[in-house]
Amino acid sequence: MLDLNRLKALHAVHVYGSVGAAADALMVTPSAVSQQLAKLERETGATLLERNGRGVKLTDAAGLLAEHAEKILALVETAEADFEALRGAVVGRLNVGAFPTAARGLMPQALTLLNQRHPDLEVHLSEREPERQIREVSRGELDLVVVQDWLNRPIAVPEGLSRATLLDDIADVALPSTHHLAGRKEVALAELSGDRWVSSSPGTICHDWLVFTLRSAELEPEITCMADEYPTQLALVAAGLGCAIVPRLGRAHVPEGVRMVPIMPRQTRRIYALWRTDAARRPAIRAAVEALVHGSKELETGWIS
Repeated sequence: MLDLNRLKALHAVHVYGSVGAAADALMVTPSAVSQQLAKLERETGATLLERNGRGVKLTDAAGLLAEHAEKILALVETAEADFEALRGAVVGRLNVGAFPTAARGLMPQALTLLNQRHPDLEVHLSEREPERQIREVSRGELDLVVVQDWLNRPIAVPEGLSRATLLDDIADVALPSTHHLAGRKEVALAELSGDRWVSSSPGTICHDWLVFTLRSAELEPEITCMADEYPTQLALVAAGLGCAIVPRLGRAHVPEGVRMVPIMPRQTRRIYALWRTDAARRPAIRAAVEALVHGSKELETGWIS
């Protein structure tokens, strides 16, 4: 009989392209993955790996077995979800991912509530960028993820995933207090022509969105400072080094020397939870979504008040 853990190791190598990358995804050592594959070779009597330069690649036999492994692992997940649903108990382990500002601004409250309601549920949180989260929840490495999606530039969500909207996070422009528009009740993007900008790193969702949004307003962005954390961006704005567009979830503290001014038109990112549709019957996933929705409502109430 084929061992499930060995099939999982083979599937990970098939998906990620190398033993090392598969080991990172499975959170084990490359040696452990190689040992599982060696045992699987003995079980099947087939050669699964062959040398390819300094690395290895899967044989045709391994590719065929990996395709079956994907179906088997999906069936196992469905069986586990159905069994948990039958029991109705919120137990087991739940692997959750969240992008950085949600990991800081939303997850502590939600996970505290989840722990209070369901102490027998073991939750593991990983901070991830949205694109990586979507890949990992699709592959089954994460059970539930919290991602962001700018309304004027949505990201693609593959089939097979379900979602629940948590909140709409409005972004305002952070201006140095000495800026000539800092005293305004609101400002149009076009009025910021000629300003310097603080942004996250190129290739991130927020950097690409900022460039897209400014160019849509016929502004060519002059980005002079790049920092991925919003508190760092706000510190740079306070120093007079540029402007930044910062969502409300990303600014627990606004330093002296910074003025937050609403933008017209409103810039909004939607924050939502994603999980595999096949696992939707798991009580743990339903409980986690409920906790996230509750925490999101509390946040929005605080913003309004």
